[in-house]
Amino acid sequence: MTSTNGGDDRRTGSDISRSLELLWDEAARPTRGPKPALTLDRIVTEAVRLADAEGIAAVSMRRLATELGTGTMSLYRYVPGKGVLLDLMLDRVYAPPEEDASWTGGWREGVETYARETLVRYRRHPWLLHVNQARPVLGPGAVGGLDRTLSRIRTMGLTDPELIGVIVMVEGYVTGAARTQVHEMEAAQTTGLSDQAFWEAQTPTLDRAMRSGRYPTLATLSHDAFGTDFDHFEFGLQRLLDGLDVMVARREQDT
Repeated sequence: MTSTNGGDDRRTGSDISRSLELLWDEAARPTRGPKPALTLDRIVTEAVRLADAEGIAAVSMRRLATELGTGTMSLYRYVPGKGVLLDLMLDRVYAPPEEDASWTGGWREGVETYARETLVRYRRHPWLLHVNQARPVLGPGAVGGLDRTLSRIRTMGLTDPELIGVIVMVEGYVTGAARTQVHEMEAAQTTGLSDQAFWEAQTPTLDRAMRSGRYPTLATLSHDAFGTDFDHFEFGLQRLLDGLDVMVARREQDT
């Protein structure tokens, strides 16, 4: 996971330790007594659902307790605070999907799959774009996803730092594309104005600007230059892969 915009990082050592305990199921559990009304899994599931529906700002211990039908203090028996809860939420959404069969594709398919799955994740959980992930606390979900991707691109024949560099590069590209897509979705929801209506409102003014002669290069573009039929994400992804193809071929030739 790479850094995205927004969010403070005010962790303490105790927060990190507690997050790791809960992520890796290392916290001590009571062996006797009545079955608890809540579970950590249920709490994290509800927190992710709430963030998906209303944004990460809507997730607070008080609001979460209300949604779960319990008291706020009851939640603190499971999660010490929002910082640790966020670590659990992130690891949940970064966990790789279950697979029925072993991977049979090549490294290029591995990179493509990683890129597309990352884009889907951001679209499904747009709040991720507002969370500072520069220093993630790694749990089994995130580690499992990273291991899965590395196993698929290992055949590139690159050094280990270069393989991590490939993942960082692709993540950065996808994050930029996802931010644009998510912001477009949010703008349409907030204003009630579709993309088509938004641009149509500017068309008369832009037409006059193009006829003025002040923007000769733009004026020569075809009418479909900014059309929605062109997949900019896929175009950029394939060019990125083409560049990696050249690097891999050179490395194979050198060795």
